[in-house]
Amino acid sequence: MANTAAPALALLPKWLDPEHIVTSLGPFAMIGVSLIIFAECGLLIGFFLPGDSLLFVTGLMIASGAISTPVWAACLILTICAFVGNVTGYWIGRKAGPALFNKPDSKLFKKEHVDKTHEFFEKYGARAVILARFVPIVRTFITAVAGVGQMDQRKFFSFSAIGGVLWICSMTLMGFFLGNIPWIKNNIEAMAIIIVIISVVPIAVEYIKGRREKAREAA
Repeated sequence: MANTAAPALALLPKWLDPEHIVTSLGPFAMIGVSLIIFAECGLLIGFFLPGDSLLFVTGLMIASGAISTPVWAACLILTICAFVGNVTGYWIGRKAGPALFNKPDSKLFKKEHVDKTHEFFEKYGARAVILARFVPIVRTFITAVAGVGQMDQRKFFSFSAIGGVLWICSMTLMGFFLGNIPWIKNNIEAMAIIIVIISVVPIAVEYIKGRREKAREAA
C-alpha cells in the first residue's frame, strides 16, 4: 500500500507505526492487533502503544483485503480483548497498585501519569471509564487507578464494556468505511495524527461543560 505522507508526519518509530505493525505481521495481523489492544488496555507497560490509530489502520486493512477477518468479527474480537484488558488492569491495581505506585519514579511508571489519571477519574467518576477509552495513556492507567481506589466491580465492568464497544467499533469502522478513499489510503500517517486529535474531543467537550457549570455556580 502506497504511503505518500510528508516526512514531517513520520513522528513514530517504525516499530510503533500502525501500518508497519499490521503489514509486518502478515497472516497473524489480527492476533498481533488483539494482543496490542489487550496490553494497552490492561498492562501498565502498554501505555505507549498506538491504540486509536492501530484500530483505524486495522479497519482500513480489512476494507482493502489485506486482513481477511470480517469487520464484524474483528470488532467483536477486539472489544473482548479491550474488556479483558481492563479487567486485568483493574485487578493489577487492586492487588499490586499501592505498592507499585508508591515507588519512586521510573522510566515506565512516572508519577505524573498516575496523578493525571487520578485527577481525570476524580473529576468524571464512573463515566471516566468510558471517556478514558478515547484518551491515550489515560485509558491504560485508569483501570489500575480504579482498582487501587476499589471502585465497585460491577459498575467498573459495566462502564468498561460500554466504553470498549464504543471505542473499538467507532475507530475500526471509521477505518473500514473511509479506507477506500484514495487520499486516506495514501496518507495513513496523517490520518493517525488526525485520529489522535479526534480522540481528545470528548474530553474537550467535558472540559467546556465543566467550565460552564462552574460559571453558573459562581453566578
